[in-house]
Amino acid sequence: MPPPSQQTGERRPRAMVIDRAWRGLGPGLESLSGPGGAPLTRTVKLIVLPLIIRPATHPELAVDFLGPAQAARLDALIRESGARLEATAQWFTLLKRTRRALGIVAGNPQDLYFQRCFELATEHGRPSAGADTVARAVVEDVAGAAGGRTVEVLKDHLADAVRRARLDGELATAWESHQPAPAADAVAAVVLAAEVLEACGAPGRSRNSPEYTAMVEAGHGGLFGRALWAEASGVWGRDDLPVHLGLTAWQVPPCPEAGRGASTATLPAPLDRTLFERLFVVLQSSARREELPTVPELVGREAGRSCAPLGLYDESLRAAVVLGGRLAVGLDPLGSGDSALGRTAAHRAVNSRWRREASALRARRMTVSPRPDPDGGVLDALAQDLRTPWSAYMRRLWVRLHGRDVRDAPLGDIASAWAVLDGVARSVMMDHRARVRSALRTLSATAAEAAERSSA
Repeated sequence: MPPPSQQTGERRPRAMVIDRAWRGLGPGLESLSGPGGAPLTRTVKLIVLPLIIRPATHPELAVDFLGPAQAARLDALIRESGARLEATAQWFTLLKRTRRALGIVAGNPQDLYFQRCFELATEHGRPSAGADTVARAVVEDVAGAAGGRTVEVLKDHLADAVRRARLDGELATAWESHQPAPAADAVAAVVLAAEVLEACGAPGRSRNSPEYTAMVEAGHGGLFGRALWAEASGVWGRDDLPVHLGLTAWQVPPCPEAGRGASTATLPAPLDRTLFERLFVVLQSSARREELPTVPELVGREAGRSCAPLGLYDESLRAAVVLGGRLAVGLDPLGSGDSALGRTAAHRAVNSRWRREASALRARRMTVSPRPDPDGGVLDALAQDLRTPWSAYMRRLWVRLHGRDVRDAPLGDIASAWAVLDGVARSVMMDHRARVRSALRTLSATAAEAAERSSA
């Protein structure tokens, strides 16, 4: 008999199989789970997929939808790891407590410690006698590996008024040297991008696409970025869409500044960020900061990068921005069918996956329902996100490409480019799913409280 978390005779989304198997493990995993009990996105990305499922070892589990046998195997792998995952959660709690005691604040603890905690759980089991000493050694080792590549070092580096003034002057000079490109160049890039996206979604696609190679070698990404400086319009075939698709709040990106601080909650659009804000994101999200250049070198290179077309140096990454934009404007999660831009094989693959999402189905019902939103607008706002999905997609895509640019990690072939483009689409979809679930939990709790008060 298959495990209770599975159903027979049908293919199931891998994410759903993971979610149900995780919930079946019971208590003790709170530090690795979200408020609703599902595994955190980073838990799946950093622990479940690479360390438990190991798609390279189990290629049959590397697909999005699993048959009954594959779903049962994945379920079993997670359940067999229950004790180790509980120990991982306990080590993570201990490492966070040790980190606070040592006054370390740099970096995201999940990125820094999740995989190390799984290693500790594998080697030692649950924390026991001597665990405090082990935890301190791990935290100090991780902090030392950063080699001064921290937000605090960045803040100190840019606190110098003379250095900051010099950087602002260099940025202004570089910005004034722009050579804008006409809108026709951007249109040509978008047309070629559609051909590349058709190749991306084609069955049995090869890693070497002549369309993708031509796009990169001809510098279409750079030309597209230069068109942003010329107030291009109509590039996407729709006059209501700005060419930058939300990468800036302005019609033309502003000259970047050095900056002195940043906050995750108030980060502006990617092309409107200061040097500090750009590097703040890189340093906060990097699990392997020892691979980054030193802070002075990071700042020096970012000054030039921020004034380059699309805020990126590498041409393959600039091309990925154009590809992402062409994909983004054709996204149609609600299945309205009114987007003539979503007609490539890549669009069909992404849109069909998104339309199967329960959160998208609910949002679609809301768009055709004459009844007002009962929660005062929260769910309607989430539905609106699905009517205009390109902004969230492009913002996340740019951040991912910027991180690759900082690490000198170009996209050498069409398969690598598609992995990034499709991965961002999945990430946006999962984020929206989590927000819908959170809103529904809040509404349910509010309704229960109201019912309790009325019956009192």
